[in-house]
Amino acid sequence: MTGQWTCTSNTSAAQPRRVIKQEFLRKRGFAGVSMDRFIETPDGYMVWYRDRRIKTEFGMSIMARRGALGLAA
Repeated sequence: MTGQWTCTSNTSAAQPRRVIKQEFLRKRGFAGVSMDRFIETPDGYMVWYRDRRIKTEFGMSIMARRGALGLAA
């Protein structure tokens, strides 16, 4: 059987998109939000997701981890 979910590399690559969809899109209401604001909103979320969201493998955010390792100011 072949399909999009048979390759493990595809499922691991889809994981961040799945998390973003669950955390960002499904927990917000966009009624009354202008198109420009809707387009700007994911930018802030992506910075938060990348820098400040607590990663389970480290037990802290990426920026906190970098600071603990002396790699960030």
